[in-house]
This record gives sequence, structure tokens and C-alpha cells, in this order.
Amino acid sequence: MQLTYTDKQNAFRAEARAWLEANVPGKSLASYDTREGFEEHRAWERKLYDSRWSMVMWPEHLGGRGCDLIEWLIFEEEYYAVNAPMRVNQNGQLLLGPTLMEFGTEAQKQHFLPRIASSEDMWAQGWSEPNAGSDMAAIRSKAVRDGDYYVVSGQKTWSTRASFADWTFGLFRSEPNSQRHHGLTYLMVPLNSPGVTIRPIKALNGKEAFAEIFFDEVRVPVENRIGAEGQGWNVAMATAGFERGLLLRSPARFQHTAKRLIELFKANPEVAARDPGLRDAVVESWMGAQAYAYSSYHTVGLVQKGAKVGAEASVNKIVWSELDLKMHETAMRILGARGELRGSAPEAVDGGSWLEGFLFAQAGPIYAGTNEIQRNIIAERMLGLPKA
Repeated sequence: MQLTYTDKQNAFRAEARAWLEANVPGKSLASYDTREGFEEHRAWERKLYDSRWSMVMWPEHLGGRGCDLIEWLIFEEEYYAVNAPMRVNQNGQLLLGPTLMEFGTEAQKQHFLPRIASSEDMWAQGWSEPNAGSDMAAIRSKAVRDGDYYVVSGQKTWSTRASFADWTFGLFRSEPNSQRHHGLTYLMVPLNSPGVTIRPIKALNGKEAFAEIFFDEVRVPVENRIGAEGQGWNVAMATAGFERGLLLRSPARFQHTAKRLIELFKANPEVAARDPGLRDAVVESWMGAQAYAYSSYHTVGLVQKGAKVGAEASVNKIVWSELDLKMHETAMRILGARGELRGSAPEAVDGGSWLEGFLFAQAGPIYAGTNEIQRNIIAERMLGLPKA
């Protein structure tokens, strides 16, 4: 397949490339799972926003450029090509933002979206609970209506970015005797509210990637609700579709990893003699990244013609999560014992970035809904198979 672009798209690519090459930080930022790195990334996000590169597909009056999804894919390719910093406010920009576009009131859009695009407000996810992981319909955290407020009590866990974020969004049970996906309400909660307690959860690498959030009769204004009361499940499923579909993991991310993997393989020719299957694994990784990119362009073409991405988002999520895992497992095979060195070690390769990526890739088949759940969705909704 050979992709061709219009003159307008080529001009957009050139403009994006020129700005990124002139502005990308000269040295790597600290990990955004540390306080220092989180603030460094927030400053970078603000710089992107000031030149309207933060959320290129958002309308201009909300801080974007009014680009279509093809131009977003092009921007992502240029972004990863210069090894620009990872985006720290993905929860807000790629998940909550599109949800507000679809379900938010005009007042919510005007207030929150520019602040999300600029990362003035940083967002955490508030889905999972101790007894409601992939099964979000088992949520028990309560939101009791009290006039113009909801009184929120309960606990969320594995809340990404919650250690340093300003807000969280998630589902709360607003009808006491409701069951499963009924009686849930989607709320945005400021994390500096009285009654909120945050306890960091350290990841495998020792950094604070996640946190538990405890709500003790936290008063949340009704105006912070997205969608109708009791209809939170429908809103949340739209957010989940954004997470599993195109936006959270653009194909450029994996094409960039595949390119680095090829370079790593070429730099270690002696390994291929000891592991004859390694070359095939590298080639398959590159093929997988290219196939995902072509599939994404195909999906975008359908969306721009008015199609909706439904259960197909589950296929997408399985593909990118397992591809990421395969590529990093292959890198570990190339590096051998050196792959276990953290970035501070003198002999660490690429600053230990392959180890960091490998550890993070382990979570891919779990977050955004486990791949087992995604396969059930595919079986039932796409293939028409009976429930087990």
C-alpha cells in the first residue's frame, strides 16, 4: 500500500515538522511519574498549546487547529519522528476531551476544554475499584444527590496520574438499589476537594504511576456531571471507545518503536547468530506496526465518511497492546542481561528506555479493559456468538 497526501496535507506536515524541530526539548524530560517530571511535561504541554499544537483536531476557539483525523495522524508521525516528550495529560486530552465534545454542556466545553488542551487542568481516571476492575458495572462508590450537589463516598484504585493530577473523572452509583450498568452517573471531581485522600501506588519501576483515591462525603456540584443522572454508563462507554480506539494510542507510537527496534537489532549483529528466530521477530514487529498504521488510516477514512467505531475498538485495543508487548519482548531478547539495567547504570542501553517500555507494556493487555474482556465483546457483538 502506498499512501498519498494532498498538497494541503503535505503543507501541514511541513509546518508541524518545522515547529517541532525548532521547539522540541534538547534533552529528555524527567519521568512524568515523578513530581519534577510531571511539571516539566505540563510546561511542555503549555508550549504546545500556545502555538495550537496541543490538540490539533479541536476547534480553533477551543485552542486547536480544526484539523481532521488524517491531519492528526500526520502530526503524530512528525511528533514521534523528533522523539518529542510523551503526552502527560492523555486522560484529559484524549479521553475526557472527546467525551465532553459529545456529551458536555456548552458551558462545560467552554470552561474545561481550553484548560485541558493547555494542561492547566491535569486529569486522572477514576474507574476501577477494589471489587470492580475490568467489570465496571460492579462499581459501588456512591453519589447521593443533595440539592445542587452530589455527596460522593467510596474508593477508586489504579487511578492513572492521580498522584499529581488536579481532577478525576469517573462513574459513581447515584441510585442506591440499582444494579450493574443502571443508576450510574458520570462526574468530574476536583482532587483538592475536602474529603479527598490520595495514596500513591508505586509501579514496577518504583514510580508513582497510579494512586488510590478515597472519597469521604465529598461535595461535587451537579454542574460537574456529564450527561444525565443515571445515564453514566452510556457516557463511560463512549470514553472507553476513545481509549480502546484510535486516539489513545496513535500508530506513530508503534512505528517509532519498530524503527528503534530495527536500529537496536542492527547494532547487535552477534545476537542474531545465537538466536536465529530473532530476525523474524524484528521483521514481524515492523510489519505489525505498519499494518496497524494502514488499518488506522482505513478506519479514519470510514469515520470521515460518517461511520461509527463500535465493537471494532476492541480489536484495535488488542492489536496495539499485544504489538507493544511483542516489540519490547523482542528488544529484551536482543539486549539479554543488559536489558535488565536501569537508566542510572553506566552500561544501560538507551538510558534504560527499553526496560521502562517493557515494564509498561505488561499493563497494555490489562488497562482500557482486559484483552479477555475485549475478546468477549468481539465474540458477542461482532461475530454474533452466544454468551458463555
